[in-house]
Parts: sequence; structure tokens; C-alpha cells
Amino acid sequence: MDYKYDDLRQWIDIVQEMGELAHPLGADWNLEIGAISEIDYKKRGPALLFDEIKDHPKGFRVLTSSTNSAKRLGLTLRMGIDHTDASLVSELRGLPNRWTQEAKNYDPVYVETSAVFENVMEGDDVDLMKFPTPFWHEMDGGRYIGTGVAVATVDPEENWVNLGAYRSMLIDKNHVAVAAVSGKHGYMHIQKWMAKEGRAPVVIHIGMDPLFMVISGVEVPNGVSELNYIGAIRGEPVKVIKSTVTGLPIIAGAEIVLEGWLVEGEKTDEGPFGEWPGYYVSGVSREPLLKVQRVLYRNNPIMLGCPPAKPPHDYSYMRTILKSAMIFDALVAAGIPEIKGVYAPECGGGRMLVVVSIKQRYPGHSRQAGFIASQCPAAAYMGKYTIVVDEDIDVTNLEEVIWAVCTRTDPDTSIDFIRRAWASKAEPMLKKGDPTFNSRAVIDACRPFEWIADFPKVAQADPAYLKEVEKKWEHLFVHQTPIEGETKK
Repeated sequence: MDYKYDDLRQWIDIVQEMGELAHPLGADWNLEIGAISEIDYKKRGPALLFDEIKDHPKGFRVLTSSTNSAKRLGLTLRMGIDHTDASLVSELRGLPNRWTQEAKNYDPVYVETSAVFENVMEGDDVDLMKFPTPFWHEMDGGRYIGTGVAVATVDPEENWVNLGAYRSMLIDKNHVAVAAVSGKHGYMHIQKWMAKEGRAPVVIHIGMDPLFMVISGVEVPNGVSELNYIGAIRGEPVKVIKSTVTGLPIIAGAEIVLEGWLVEGEKTDEGPFGEWPGYYVSGVSREPLLKVQRVLYRNNPIMLGCPPAKPPHDYSYMRTILKSAMIFDALVAAGIPEIKGVYAPECGGGRMLVVVSIKQRYPGHSRQAGFIASQCPAAAYMGKYTIVVDEDIDVTNLEEVIWAVCTRTDPDTSIDFIRRAWASKAEPMLKKGDPTFNSRAVIDACRPFEWIADFPKVAQADPAYLKEVEKKWEHLFVHQTPIEGETKK
């Protein structure tokens, strides 16, 4: 099978051939699409391509669950489909740094037109109600047309383009609220434009190669355009079209594009929304209001939905895998030796809990690894707990990790704190109106270095011997969970 593809439709064709796509028909945009998708995430089911959606014509579709399996995420990252969770993290090591270095060689290529111009709505003819925008969660403040999006902005001084996954709430037929997060690159671009001109150009891509959604939601270094970064991942430049409305580049392979300008002082109520930590946290806030001047869309367009919720949710798996690899790379780049594993599990949204395993080599090694893992750029935003364990602990197995915390720590001496760290309005422990700080705990769950040789031995049989015994007596264990160290199928 050829795994090379350029747009969302080709990605869907491959996933169909892989046997990882389902086609729900007749679902209601009002809560039902969100509920079906939530069940699917929890069961680690297939990608879902909804069609014949209530109140909308056949062919106006919504895709969810795009990247929440090892095979589909491997396909999206151009790494092949024969992966487990652990192999994806392992093979990703070093790649984000390489992509960053190679990005300068992959400037986007401008083309004249694309299929996204098959349908054009401008001015008073703009009608966003044509699209089957889901009402995802029952307590949401509205329908969110933008979840799995790539929102394009540009630095007005340095002229580099950012793509950010900023949620966008549908207000009416030609307005959406754009909630760019404070401190993120798109937010900074918008603020610069407001100071310079009193308005800011924005292009919202709503359906595209899922890679754009994946990379729009991770920390690409400041000054590096996600368009270039994605070109480096693909191994070829991204094709774009220059918008005649905003001057920004439009992804040529997009399904739906909204174009317009944010204007200083024009804001609207936005939220609440079921957010990635698993709560309705931020409530209602005043966010920039985008009057959509032009909409482009393909025939039979596909919206890429990627709603957060209590983990696991649509993008928690993707974030876990990418964050784990990026934090691993950051530790290696900082010169920390003997890093054996890093994992940012889905229960923490791929952010709030990070587990690092090391082979201890010197006094303070474990604390050094913990503090750097807590504050490196890939982990600094909305982190909370960093746990450092010895190399005999499987970082992907929370039972083992908590066992290490329970048996290799003393609460009085094994936990350090960082205060006034970088949080966000999605932090459930912040009271409304509080500044967006939180604290961090670094838990040293390694055996004490100064008496590691005398630390009590683990009460378990040799793993190699256990495998021998299991093979000999395999008829007893046909329906059992694989033993420690064995790859799960």
C-alpha cells in the first residue's frame, strides 16, 4: 500500500484500506456526533466519518477520531503504520529537532488555484450554517466550528506565518469567535497587528491533512512557520494560495477556509467549552469576533472535528506521543545523560503529568532531570507533576510508576516545588479572575543514590525466566494480560 498522500481525502482512502474507518450515517449534529465520538475514543475505535447529518445535505461530512491510534498517528506523521505506542515515541526521538533544523529548506510553494475554490461565498452571501457544525458537549456555550483547525496568522514585522489550533465558536451566519491563547504565537501576532493597524488578518482552515491539526497544537519554536515545519515532515514544500482577502497563505489542500480580519474592540461572549483537562473551566469570556468576509469550500466538504473533553479525548493520544518524544529530546539536548524513557500520559492531557526514567550516574542526577523536564519549552505550559523513576520502571505503565512513588519516596524529602509557573485559563484549580500561574511538583521516585546498592531488592522473578515459564505453560495464559516486558499486540 502507498502511504504517500497530500490531503484529507487521500488520508481517508488509506485509513479505509487499513480497516480503521467507520461511516456513521444519520447522526444529529446536536450532541449525538459528540457522544458517539466520545464513546469511540474510550474504546480506541476507528476514525469516524459522519455523513447524512441531520438538517444537512448528504456529502457535508464531519471526521473525528483521526489520530487516536498508533497506526493512524504513524500514517499522519509519515512514519508508517506498523507501530505501537512505545515504538512511536522511540522513533520520534530526534525527529522534532531535525524537522526544526530542516524547516528553512521547505518554504511553502505558491500555486494559482485548488479544489477549495469549487465553492465561494463572499460578503452578504456568507452562510456558515451550511456546514454541519456539531454542538459537542451539553454545557457548551455554542456550536464550535473550529476544533481540529489550523488558524493562520502572520507576524507583521518579521513576516513569518503561524498555524495554531485555536478553538472557534460559531456566533451566527458570518461571525465566529477566535480564542487564541495568551502567550501563544498566534495571540502575539494578533496583538502586534492591533498595535500597528488596529486589525489583524486571520485564515481558519477547518478540514485538511490531519498533520496540520497535529502540528498546530504543539510547540514549534518561535519564528519557525508550521508551514515550513510540515514541509520538513512531508519531505516536500506545502502548496499554498495567497489570499486576496488577507494576504495570508491558504493551504491548497484544505476542505473549508474562512477568511477575514479581527478588528480592535470587536469582541463577543465565547464559551463555556468542555476543555482538555476534562472540565468546563474558563466559563464565558470576551474573545475577538471575526466577521468572515469569504468562505471557500470543496464540493462535499469534510470538517475535521477534534473536540477535547475528559481524557481520553480526540487529540489526547496524539499529544501524549508527541510531547513524550519532544520532552525526551529536550532532556538530551540539555545534556542530561542516561535518559531511558519519557511519557506524558493521556490522563494528564499529555501535559499535566510527565514521567521520566533514568539510570542514575551521580548525586542530584534525578532532581536535575526532573526540574529540566518540568520547565523545558515542550512541557512548561500547563505542567503540574513530574515524576522521575529508575530505569527498571516502565514509564507507560502507571501502576509501576505509582508503585515507585509509593515505595521509593519519602514525602518530606522527595518532593520539590516550583511556584508561579506558566498555567492557562484551562487550569481547573484556578478561581475565576486569578492570574494564570500554577505550581509544579517534582517527585524524585528514584532509589536514593547514596545507598542505591543497599536498597531492598525487588521481589519478582527474573523477567527472562518468566518468559520461559509462560511459553512452557502458555495454555494457561491464552486470555491473560502479557507479562511485564512483553509487547502488547
